[in-house]
Amino acid sequence: MTEKIKTEQYPWPIVGEFNVERCALLSIDFQVDYCASDGYFADLGLDTSHLSSILGPVAEVLKTARNKGVQVIHTREGFHPDLSDCPQTKVSRAIERGHPMGRNGRYGRLLIQGEPGWDIVEAVYPHSDDWVIDKPGQGAFYATDLDLRLRSRNIDLLVIMGITAGCCVSSTIREANDRGYDCLVLTDCVADVFEELTDATIESFRVNPLGATAERDQFINALS
Repeated sequence: MTEKIKTEQYPWPIVGEFNVERCALLSIDFQVDYCASDGYFADLGLDTSHLSSILGPVAEVLKTARNKGVQVIHTREGFHPDLSDCPQTKVSRAIERGHPMGRNGRYGRLLIQGEPGWDIVEAVYPHSDDWVIDKPGQGAFYATDLDLRLRSRNIDLLVIMGITAGCCVSSTIREANDRGYDCLVLTDCVADVFEELTDATIESFRVNPLGATAERDQFINALS
């Protein structure tokens, strides 16, 4: 196993050597209502084919990481059935867009925990040894025990995949950076609702000081 991973910015991690005991792989918000061609995003008039196009690469990374002993973590965004953990601002914005939180849809109530649309798509579904973090916000650290669980395992390296790049992925990276985690974004395993938005967000990841970027092969090869 390599001591450092080649990235577009610097040999990663920036401090110390790479090993799987320090590392977790985050798979962010690959939920049915976001990825399905007839889910919530589709109801907003969005073409979800770009989002779903990375499911194959993400599944490849998940399989390799599990086989090599990397802790895999999935996140799901959603709220309690009574919306008690959803800020009124979010509730009101959703109403304004014509898709209120908790409304009935093809996959159950929109963004409500336990509903089919809230769950993770089959192609990248969690295994029994994976962690699943249910979050009421965009970032994976907000109102969750993720930080506590990582620190209890002495994990300080986070490899990031997920949707949406400019929202939930970006929020999680910023939260992680403020907490001292060293992040590596796999650029061919993140996507947003438009390809041009994906490209712009990945470019921002490349130039900002929040972590490092590389394609998935660099990470997979490092695990060999």
